[in-house]
Amino acid sequence: MEIFNNIIQLQDFLGSLKDINSIGFVPTMGSLHTGHLSLIEASKKENDITICSVFVNKIQFNNEADFIKYPRNEEQDIELLKAAECDVVFIPTQEALFPENYCYENFNLGEIENVLEGLYRPGHFQGVCNVVHRFIDIIQPNKLYLGLKDLQQCKVIEKMIQLKNYKPSLEIVLCETSRNSSGLALSSRNKRLSKNALNHAVILIDTLKYAKNQILNSTFDLSSLYKKSIDSILKNGFESVDYFEFVDEDFEIITNHSQVPKYILTAATIEDVRLIDNIII
Repeated sequence: MEIFNNIIQLQDFLGSLKDINSIGFVPTMGSLHTGHLSLIEASKKENDITICSVFVNKIQFNNEADFIKYPRNEEQDIELLKAAECDVVFIPTQEALFPENYCYENFNLGEIENVLEGLYRPGHFQGVCNVVHRFIDIIQPNKLYLGLKDLQQCKVIEKMIQLKNYKPSLEIVLCETSRNSSGLALSSRNKRLSKNALNHAVILIDTLKYAKNQILNSTFDLSSLYKKSIDSILKNGFESVDYFEFVDEDFEIITNHSQVPKYILTAATIEDVRLIDNIII
């Protein structure tokens, strides 16, 4: 496994490769878990070479404390990637990726930037798009692997790729959310939770599943289902719920309480750790 911190050295290495028809890229913020490794595995099956980035992107954090607290373990990440037989790891510094004179782009993402995560984390998706755009320009991958736990982020990145005209040379591959045996979505943030909180946190997916079943199997009213879902989460250890929303295939929040949604998304905080999850109807 090759490890690079320098952009030019990485590009020189990639340029030296012969008979490479496909590069798969997995962007991460490190503190890796089996969900990340499943993306590596998916890429290795479909590409000649797989590259993983490890970079905690400061510009996508609208909360300085959250950026500081974000778990980091570079040595362990490298060992996990070696065991997963990842081909290349790119670990740039903030200064290398975004030097002082770097000109950030302002992407016209539309309304999806202003709802759900966009509403609660202003500027977050501009930060995400800038860093993914930067990585794509540096690495020139053929396939980009993303996890569906961050469903709205996946949709935003799809929009950015459309705006930058990266297709058809770049394909986005969306991979199922990895979960533990209880159903909790795997997240680097889970490492900050106590065992008790991890047990309680399963209520997120349980509530999402209940709401989905109600929608599929019976006459329903989204307004009452919304209230019941919020109450259920709050009664099971969570301090607050930012949202529990029903959205359509265009990622617009549904206001017609009898309309069948395409997705349900939620974000809630337990032990001062904010978790997100979603389900597809």
